[in-house]
Amino acid sequence: EISRRALSQHWQALPPEEQAEFVTLFRDLLERSYMAQIEACGGEQISFVGESIEGDFATVRSKVVTRRGTEIPLDYRLHVHDGRWRIYDVVVGWISFVASYRTQFDRVIRLESYNALRERLQKKTLDAAAVERRPES
Repeated sequence: EISRRALSQHWQALPPEEQAEFVTLFRDLLERSYMAQIEACGGEQISFVGESIEGDFATVRSKVVTRRGTEIPLDYRLHVHDGRWRIYDVVVGWISFVASYRTQFDRVIRLESYNALRERLQKKTLDAAAVERRPES
């Protein structure tokens, strides 16, 4: 769902096999990029603030409290799909994860092509994988 929303109107233009490839590329990039950042963070606390449900959509509100005591809103936006709640966006400090990527992806596709975007994602995924394998000094 995150992949579809991040590509926005460009999603429908892709054949199913390219949609599946994009989902895999984007997921791999996110896992490699963001999991490393999350693992590097220590001492932060995440606390549940509340939730709201409107039909097939829900928002789970939480906050991150940094080691310095700064509170950062962290919201998860969910949608029911096939009877299961699925995250379709994460909003950190009022910045939508999906909207941010949507803007970047749209710019690359409009100015260059979908293939250029795919190649960039492949390169970033390979770069992130290389960083993971690099021995610590």
